[in-house]
Amino acid sequence: MRNLDITTLRSFVAVADSGGVTRAAGFLNLTQSAVSMQLKRLEELLGLELLDRTGRTIALTASGEQLLAYARRMVTLNDELITRLTDQAFEGEIVLGVPHDIVYPAIPRVLQQFNAKFPRVKVQLVTANTRNLKDRFERGECDMILTTEPEKMPGAEVLAAIPLVWMGAPGGTAWRKRPVELAQGRSCIFRPIVLSALETAGVEWNVALDSDSDRTIEATVAADLAVMAMLDGTHPPHVEVISHGGALPALPLHFINFYGGEGEGGEVSETLGELLRATFADMTPRARLKAAV
Repeated sequence: MRNLDITTLRSFVAVADSGGVTRAAGFLNLTQSAVSMQLKRLEELLGLELLDRTGRTIALTASGEQLLAYARRMVTLNDELITRLTDQAFEGEIVLGVPHDIVYPAIPRVLQQFNAKFPRVKVQLVTANTRNLKDRFERGECDMILTTEPEKMPGAEVLAAIPLVWMGAPGGTAWRKRPVELAQGRSCIFRPIVLSALETAGVEWNVALDSDSDRTIEATVAADLAVMAMLDGTHPPHVEVISHGGALPALPLHFINFYGGEGEGGEVSETLGELLRATFADMTPRARLKAAV
């Protein structure tokens, strides 16, 4: 298998652009003989004449003209890759805050795609409840945050509008019991909304446990000892959406709001913002998002 060398292609492009080996050598900071040798090796590798040397100036042959377009693209791609991987402009750290309940399934995908584009930039992921994240953002401890809130907030961009739904154990019956046992974190922003919905619907309830540990709450629900509310499509595999047929009250839409997406962080921050927008947009039908916003 024959492999083209970027250095020889760069010399070929320089000769084609400058119209001569001497000027190309000066541009490349090489000797004239070095450039001539690279061109000769390139022609020998391809088995083609790339330059017409019969005139007073060097011209491209038909094969040389065909190669030139490819050579430009290969040199440009090489330089872009080297810059992206080594340029200090693409080094550093971004602190991204995300509520626990919307980390999956979206955020791992975003982090993977971002790392492929900027492998030298570290994304420090901070997970906490919405209130905590907003406090951290105000103090400058996070560059960007996502929140789950019941409305679009000033200074925020809506990425998705997703309904709250009731979650329970797969095939469980806890939702049928009265009073219904509720497992919702004490600091969870959904908790007052869920309690208000139950009160309005006249459904009796008890607090099954008083905790802010997501794992503890999920384990309680997965054991069919309680129910909880989560955003549709963000639940772990050991719980499922309850088909309650109206036995539990309907819950409202919630917004995934984005703070810090309009900052001046340059290409790196803009790319992370675009990945977040694209990923969460897939979770909300366009018509529903447009109507909600």
